[in-house]
Amino acid sequence: MIGLLIVLGAIITYILYNYFTQKKIVKTLTQDDFISGYRKAQLIDVREPNEFDGGHILGARNIPLSQLKMRMKEVRPDKPVYLYCQSGVRSGRAARMLYRKGYRNLYHLQGGFKKWTGKIKTKN
Repeated sequence: MIGLLIVLGAIITYILYNYFTQKKIVKTLTQDDFISGYRKAQLIDVREPNEFDGGHILGARNIPLSQLKMRMKEVRPDKPVYLYCQSGVRSGRAARMLYRKGYRNLYHLQGGFKKWTGKIKTKN
């Protein structure tokens, strides 16, 4: 029983640590704030290619989270980086990866693409 409580405590601590760390390194933006800034930034969709092809924010580049480590050189550290995924989880993880490599101007879309009501583009 005590072992279970220790494991549960460790899991809760890990979740809280990630939550507060993410809050410090990436700014979560509402859709309106996201729209007002992403045209002057690098807009990156970190979802997988099939998700991107099904619909994405107009002007976004697809660099899936699964490929980000290999393709990090495609992201300029001197310009703001606007990230989004389906719900906000993967974009938060992408922001942590970029932060560890020295990127500091990181933003992500609150609620992700599933909450997006702006312009989108689909692949025919």
